Amino acid sequence: MKILQRRSNLFFSITILILIAFPFINDSRSMMILLTQVFIFGVFAMSYDLLLGYTGIVSFGHAMFFGIGAYTTGIFLDRMEPTMFWLFVSLLVAFLIAGFVSYIVGLLTLRLKSHFYAMLTLAFAGLFLVGAEKWRTLTFGNDGFTFRTPDLLKDRMIFYFVCLGVMVLIFLLLKRFTHSPAGSVLQAIRENEQRAESLGFQVLHYKILASVVAGVIASFAGSLYSLSLRFVNTSVFTMDVTLDALLMTIIGGVGTLIGPLVGAGLIEFAHHWLTELAKTYPIFERWIIFFGILYILAVMFFPAGIVGTLRKINRKKRVNNVKIDEKKMTG
Repeated sequence: MKILQRRSNLFFSITILILIAFPFINDSRSMMILLTQVFIFGVFAMSYDLLLGYTGIVSFGHAMFFGIGAYTTGIFLDRMEPTMFWLFVSLLVAFLIAGFVSYIVGLLTLRLKSHFYAMLTLAFAGLFLVGAEKWRTLTFGNDGFTFRTPDLLKDRMIFYFVCLGVMVLIFLLLKRFTHSPAGSVLQAIRENEQRAESLGFQVLHYKILASVVAGVIASFAGSLYSLSLRFVNTSVFTMDVTLDALLMTIIGGVGTLIGPLVGAGLIEFAHHWLTELAKTYPIFERWIIFFGILYILAVMFFPAGIVGTLRKINRKKRVNNVKIDEKKMTG
């Protein structure tokens, strides 16, 4: 296990070094923007993995926290001066709103089981979507609105490194959290909720904790997303956003943290490449069909996700090597 962990850490470190060096060895602006989107959705997918992979909670309304972050930052920078001070204020307010909403939603719905909870979160997300559509004096409805960003973040390279730094920091914090005693309880709840409750753990409290942490991180991803576009509209509250996070988590590997980052990269690059192919080859105009085929193939060949399947293969190899060594010793 320690060897596998070291290899994983080494791979992660090398990947981060390559991403740091990328802007200096490749001047492609479009690729830098694409990678920035990967970092942002990687953060969002990790927040979803905390719910699905580590606590066993399926949510269809995770987009509401993403949208809260996007709209809070957009509104503050639109109504106030586009300075770093107001950006930090908007992030803090988004954290507070997302934390409060996730706490209330968790308190009201996490007593329910499986699909009942999932459907209620979808209903809450729908309320936020309708609210954003109807409160036109604040959100401008479906049309959305543009806003200015702080001068520092107008430089795409600086914004690239900010998003990369945020992704790495949140990965390390979530890794620490999932390896803490609280994280161990969450995984125990995922495996057997009744047994965890019989051991004396307040299951509901731990579920709400996971919901709040995931909601706050998702709001941060939403803020970065709106900053990357300098525009926000009601699409940030749609079911598609939640499904993207779900697909990224499943394709990459549920309960791995690194898996959602891999899934975010694959899905964002697949979107980009298929859209580019559609400009040249008419058959790719229905790119969503090909994207669905890619997803089916990924699930067929990597049933536990890419990272999860590779880890299983590695474990099997290690077990087989141990058995072979034991036979040699007894022989």
